[in-house]
Amino acid sequence: MAQDCRPGRRRAFIGSFTAAGGPGLVTAEITPDNGALVLGVAVNDVRDPSYLALSSDGRTLYAVSEIAEGAVAAYRVHGDRPELAGTPVSVDASGPTHLGLYAGHLLTANYGCGSVTAVPLRPDGTLAAKPSGRLQHTGSGPHDRRQRGPHAHQVQADPSGRWAVSVDLGTDSVRVCTLADGALAVHREFALRPGSGPRHLVFHPDGAHAYVVNELTPTVTVCRWDAEAGSLRPLTEVPVLPGAPAGDAYPSGIVVSPDGRFVWTATRGEDVLSVLAVEGEGLRLIGTVPCGGRWPRALAEHRGFLYSANERSGDVSWFALDEASGVPRYDGAVRVPAASCVVFG
Repeated sequence: MAQDCRPGRRRAFIGSFTAAGGPGLVTAEITPDNGALVLGVAVNDVRDPSYLALSSDGRTLYAVSEIAEGAVAAYRVHGDRPELAGTPVSVDASGPTHLGLYAGHLLTANYGCGSVTAVPLRPDGTLAAKPSGRLQHTGSGPHDRRQRGPHAHQVQADPSGRWAVSVDLGTDSVRVCTLADGALAVHREFALRPGSGPRHLVFHPDGAHAYVVNELTPTVTVCRWDAEAGSLRPLTEVPVLPGAPAGDAYPSGIVVSPDGRFVWTATRGEDVLSVLAVEGEGLRLIGTVPCGGRWPRALAEHRGFLYSANERSGDVSWFALDEASGVPRYDGAVRVPAASCVVFG
């Protein structure tokens, strides 16, 4: 790795799979004029920190440990080197693959057993010693190998902060939940097309629409979101590839532009980024560009640049975004073996 990041600079944090040779949690400086990443230090206190989330004040970084005996950890990131803030906490579930902050708790989506865990946060942002609750999903889907049971893949707060929203690949559904006294409860469950395999959801800046990228079919489901009622209504499903895939095609990340004009997705196997224009209550596929590596697991936007964490080629690539068309232009990459996600401070 390169030299340590200097304090006070804009930074990125990169997760990776240590079981596949990844360095763990990696810091990087962001070059303001071109979005380039300059690698800093790596810490490997936690196995397979595959997904990360930063606190609203930017002082604490949270990481899942995506292993059979799943856990979550908190790091202080005020200096160049992230420092563990307490002992990692078990989530009482297997394979946590995503996490989000909601109502004074850290929530994890546990892919292995299909559940969502809530871990209380102390006033200083550190984790309580144990979870306050775990919500088990139930159900299955038509895909024989991937949908024999629930597989929670993402959890986050909605823009209003009233609801926790979990996406389940195994049950082809999205659950809208509440939390009271540390316990999660399902408000309503919303079905998507059977066999679609929903993976991640993003909200449009208008707060009235949401987009779900589907892993088992290369599509995005456009939904209307009602924050007052906690209601998600699927409207249409749009392809993210211009034709039938040549081989494996498993969409992964999805990002909506801050101005709400474009949606970008990443698709593994095809190893492309797709550009979709927002048109009313629909999307129109503009085209695709190579992701700059292989197996793009996650996608992020930051200040006019798009970043792809490419797991199998072991790098994070970045792209300048054309303001008029939304089309990404490849600008460079840094080497991070088994890269799985990137978030920005």
